Amino acid sequence: MKKKILGALLAGVMAATTLASSVSAADLNLIVAHNQTSLENPYAFGIIKFKEKVEELSGGAIEVTLHHGTLGENESELIEKLEMGAASMVVASPGFMTSIGVPEVDMFSLLYLFDSFDHWEAALDGEFGTAMKEVVKEKTGNNFRIMAYWTSSVRDVYAKKPVTSPADMQGLSIRTQSSQVQQDFFKACGAIPTSVAWGELYQALQQGVVDGAENDYTNLMLKDHHKTDNGHYVSETHHDYTTRLLLMNGNFYDGLTDEQKAWIDEAVVAATEEERAVTYKMFEESKAKVIEDGGEVTEFADIDIDAFKEIAIPIQDKFAEENNMTDYLEMVRNAAK
Repeated sequence: MKKKILGALLAGVMAATTLASSVSAADLNLIVAHNQTSLENPYAFGIIKFKEKVEELSGGAIEVTLHHGTLGENESELIEKLEMGAASMVVASPGFMTSIGVPEVDMFSLLYLFDSFDHWEAALDGEFGTAMKEVVKEKTGNNFRIMAYWTSSVRDVYAKKPVTSPADMQGLSIRTQSSQVQQDFFKACGAIPTSVAWGELYQALQQGVVDGAENDYTNLMLKDHHKTDNGHYVSETHHDYTTRLLLMNGNFYDGLTDEQKAWIDEAVVAATEEERAVTYKMFEESKAKVIEDGGEVTEFADIDIDAFKEIAIPIQDKFAEENNMTDYLEMVRNAAK
């Protein structure tokens, strides 16, 4: 797998370099994609805003083609397209970089790293976010450039029964993300982390293949997971204020004119503001829809958050020590002050 990805990276560099050398200020076509098929998803609002803004700023000199899940619903497909030059910009989770030699990005996956959206923004828009952009640029040879930090809201556990403490997760098979630090957390809670493709999760919950899952209100609501027996109870564990990356090939970006870069950068800022605003707005709207549809919610105030943090913080400390990221962890923690 690693050899395949590295090979694709080389191909991507060649394709991006060729594309960059062939464009001019009057002719640049960008392909921007994310993996969600619903146009109600915040990612969709974000990339639509990017298209509108960059085409407006450039007076049509830059044209943008959008793909809402049509280049692939799995993020690995989007990353491959970006590497090969078949996509110009994609939205993706950071975790894929661990398989290509950037274990530091798993820091984004540490649970209970952030206490609120305000804390998340302060860290990602501040010293920590800037430092992580440099880590990714250096470790990938500029093949991946973080253009902005997006979010898919805050993730909660939803299952066949309410979860108010780690003890309630004992023996539950929970569909989790593939991140090792996240799997370590759920194992320490007594759960059984299970891998299920996103597009197959509704059926897995419906048929009892898994006892539950974890995701944000908007994504679980748009896929009707709360309408299954094993997704019926949503518990506001708020364990993961998520980070998603708006990525571009850095070598391609560096080959653009200063004017093109300026247009793109300004459009990225507008798109990021839109994506975040929609995410925060949809948190409440999606929660209300889940309740309206009959889903039962255990509120954050009724969760034993301290018990979950007692499990999460040692995992954070261990990860930081093993990956020489102690200073980065302190940046995040200090951002909350």
